[in-house]
Amino acid sequence: MDTDFSESMGPANACIMVLMGQVNAVERRFWARETSTDWWDRIVLQVWDDSQWLRNFRMRKGTFMELCDLLSPALKCMNTKMRESLTVEKRVAIALWKLATPDSYQSVGNQFGLGKSTVGAAVMQVAHAIKDLLISRVVTLGNVQVIVDGFAAMGFPNCGGAIDGTHIPILAPEHQAAEYINRKGYFSIVLQALVDHKGRFTNINVGWPGTVHDARIFRNSGLFQKLQEGTFFPDQKITVGDVEMPTCVLGDPAYPFMPWLMKPYTGSLDSGQELFNYRLSKCRMVVECAFGRLKARWRSLLTRLDLSETNIPTVITACCVLHNICESKGETFMVGWEVEANRLAAGYAQPDTRAVRRAQEGAVRIRETLKTSFMTGQATV
Repeated sequence: MDTDFSESMGPANACIMVLMGQVNAVERRFWARETSTDWWDRIVLQVWDDSQWLRNFRMRKGTFMELCDLLSPALKCMNTKMRESLTVEKRVAIALWKLATPDSYQSVGNQFGLGKSTVGAAVMQVAHAIKDLLISRVVTLGNVQVIVDGFAAMGFPNCGGAIDGTHIPILAPEHQAAEYINRKGYFSIVLQALVDHKGRFTNINVGWPGTVHDARIFRNSGLFQKLQEGTFFPDQKITVGDVEMPTCVLGDPAYPFMPWLMKPYTGSLDSGQELFNYRLSKCRMVVECAFGRLKARWRSLLTRLDLSETNIPTVITACCVLHNICESKGETFMVGWEVEANRLAAGYAQPDTRAVRRAQEGAVRIRETLKTSFMTGQATV
């Protein structure tokens, strides 16, 4: 039902292998009308500057071309003697345009001079290619020490990431629709993500229906198992006071309280607890900001994805990969995108999560020791 991705996942078979086996069934949808190429070939490719590429495709032309090169093995199609297939660049452009806007398939098709079925097929082929070829290269943990140092500079020691979930609105599924209605009353699929100190996704889990609690999704994810086994991060403990602390992740009250997962105090708080919560919240905000930037760049995630239940996780995954590419390449995030995203998201408030109050032995002691060290200024930050 769900799909869990991290740096340990190898790429699946390249999409081109699938296409080679099914070329007769799909190739007709990808033949461009000769008259549709003018706008793309003569205006976009030759005239547009980087600011126009950024506004419409969420990345500069150079980054776009690098992306096309990476996806080319999965997207190249054979030509016929009669017509030329859509180029890899045009296929990727169609997908990015659709993902970046709330536009309908028909509207995108009109923009590129293609039928809406061609647009839909192009979007899914690009999304599959991104998932198959790039997920293991782009959604990756990377240099853990750099991440730990980044969070330490923000105020929390030995932290390897911040975790949270977000609901992606969808149309009512054909099967078991009631399971997808979340606590705010709309149909959704949950994206769970771990991010680094710069808001880049290092592990994602996509596909659970909106009724499922964040803690259940987490406990059933590959990430939980690896953190529990101590294999996700290198064995890098620090000593705070007289307590050993493993590399941890930061979560909200919905997550289980573990020695490797720190969460805030709840209820009536003293000054030490408030300080601890402040530092944790300051670092955990990076995951909330990452979700905000993800949805603002790829606004289709805010418009009730009109896809099958099997295709939705693939598209969400592709958007997460594209988010990381844009963040790593330093692509400008325009202020106006957030304003538009907030408008689109107004009808899809994120559901409140119920707190999990159970605590694993050792977690309480680590949190209490951290609280004391923050108060006395002895924490390594």
